Amino acid sequence: MKWRRLRAVARKEFLHILRDPRSLVLALALPLIMLILFGYALTLDVDRIPLAVFDPSRGPDSRELISRFEASRYFEVVDVVTDYAALERSVDAGRSLAALVIPRDFGRTLRRGTETRVQFIVDGSDSNTASIGLGYATAILSAYSSDYPGLRAGRTPPVPIAVETRIWYNSELKSKNYIVPGLVAVILMIIAALLTSLTIAREWEMGSMEQLLSTPVRPAELVLGKMSAYFALGVADTLLVIGAGVAVFDVPLRGNLLLLATSCLVFLVGALFWGILLSAAADSQLQAYQLGVVTSFLPAFLLSGFVFDIESMPLPVQLATYLVPARYFITLLRGIFLKGVGLEVLALELLLLTLFAGVVFLAATRKVKAKLA
Repeated sequence: MKWRRLRAVARKEFLHILRDPRSLVLALALPLIMLILFGYALTLDVDRIPLAVFDPSRGPDSRELISRFEASRYFEVVDVVTDYAALERSVDAGRSLAALVIPRDFGRTLRRGTETRVQFIVDGSDSNTASIGLGYATAILSAYSSDYPGLRAGRTPPVPIAVETRIWYNSELKSKNYIVPGLVAVILMIIAALLTSLTIAREWEMGSMEQLLSTPVRPAELVLGKMSAYFALGVADTLLVIGAGVAVFDVPLRGNLLLLATSCLVFLVGALFWGILLSAAADSQLQAYQLGVVTSFLPAFLLSGFVFDIESMPLPVQLATYLVPARYFITLLRGIFLKGVGLEVLALELLLLTLFAGVVFLAATRKVKAKLA
């Protein structure tokens, strides 16, 4: 082994790295981005659970109980409803992950020292949050029962409050019912983006782009043509993962099949266009692949609500999740699979996915046009 030859090869590679500033920046920035996401933005703690409250009694005792939930860092009262139907709509739409129902005779029953029942409802489509939220709510109600002012009047046993728990959409709290719909979104985002992220970059590296330049094909036609070829493969992947989720993992599919198909196709188109945009922006296949991983896998896995509860993230990160299309697709999938809700609840999410697909198509077309100019 000759030191001179070794040094020459190493110098050549260093120069190659320095002449590719995009890959250099990506290589240096990616560890920092991952450290911030894993160390600061993501947490396994469950707090600030969105809570809806239905309190027909409206007395001082019920207000004191509600204030206990508000004072706790584990719950955040986001919806005070006037009837049970409104409470159901709040949980169906995902505005609330839990609900507290106080009976009309709550205060009167407590003062008599007889047992009173309080209903606590959790959205079982998020099984981890539901399990932890039930424990927090039980602890708050138990503490309220022990601290009730009647004890100071000579009553030695705590005021009996029976908690009637109801788990909606996933009564057995099976984690697979929560995980599988989210996995569908993550898998489709990664597969679709990576499938198309190499298309245009490969054309430039192989030298075949010059042949395309000599044809009358337009940028929009080029983008749509490349997307169409991979769209068929993406549809096959979609059928495969959804079929396996229902048949192998026995995940309930309670919603409308047409809405499910439409949502999947719109999301798939947007993800494929995103890969083409990355491919047009990159200078090499390696760079396109790296960009595809960073902008598809990491956001879809970490910032979509698939694993980590968005409400428990810091506010700046919560705001950043609104830019992640997988967030809306996961909401659609869980709403269709587990809740069986339709467009009356999920129309906004579907609209935003459609907007994402349109915007990315226009951006990819403009980038390809600039690249071909």
